[in-house]
Amino acid sequence: MKRLQNYLIPAIVGLSALHNPQTAAAEPAAPTYLPNNYGKSLTTPVAWGASNNVIFMGAGITAPSPYTKGTDGAAVLGVGLGDPAKNLGVQLSVTSIDLSQWKEYSASFQLSRDLGNASAIAVGLQNVMITTGGDSGKSYFFVYSHGAQGNPFINKSTGDSKLTYSIGVGSGTYGKKSPADVLDGKGTYGTYVFGNVAYEVARSFNVITDWNGLNLNAGLSKTFYISSLPIGIVVGVADLTKYSGDGPRLIVSGGTGFTF
Repeated sequence: MKRLQNYLIPAIVGLSALHNPQTAAAEPAAPTYLPNNYGKSLTTPVAWGASNNVIFMGAGITAPSPYTKGTDGAAVLGVGLGDPAKNLGVQLSVTSIDLSQWKEYSASFQLSRDLGNASAIAVGLQNVMITTGGDSGKSYFFVYSHGAQGNPFINKSTGDSKLTYSIGVGSGTYGKKSPADVLDGKGTYGTYVFGNVAYEVARSFNVITDWNGLNLNAGLSKTFYISSLPIGIVVGVADLTKYSGDGPRLIVSGGTGFTF
């Protein structure tokens, strides 16, 4: 695997929150406009994790993979437990990081807490290898997410917030560049600070940009429904600057989930 987590895994896992409309909901004293049900990041975590007995799954590709001409893929299966409005939400997931052979797997977890007023915080650990292989190493992170409550940012037809943002700090892949980057003269360390912004356009999809500590990325997210089953899709372009990587690359991921 060629540091695939930087491009796919946060986006796939982030889609898990779409499948639980109560993920960040409490009983407010005043109206609170929760985030819409589209994806909110491309390569970075959000604090609205899966919870309340949700099973989620997804897959994605990046083309080309950094410093190669090939395409890489990853797949995720996870569960969300607990209630972040009452205590804590617990998100656990297992990722296959080599779809060509299905021999390399890593585990991740996230604890989230609803702060009210469409805000949440989370801490997590990503990419703990449970098999041999992998080359990114584990990453810890803390993230704060918020859905804007101002009148210009509310979709009156759905009662959702159209503007969300997250800011966080992390170790590992959020600040340490790959050996290929070092050899290419891109330096050794990134910013260790990451963030994302998503805005709903035409009541139809989110436009997203994020900084993952190593590079800037941009894309779109849309959620479709087949009967009552949500299908979240994220399409974007990663590595828009020369700060890391060897040029822009396509990233595509999708996920779904259901309660049990």
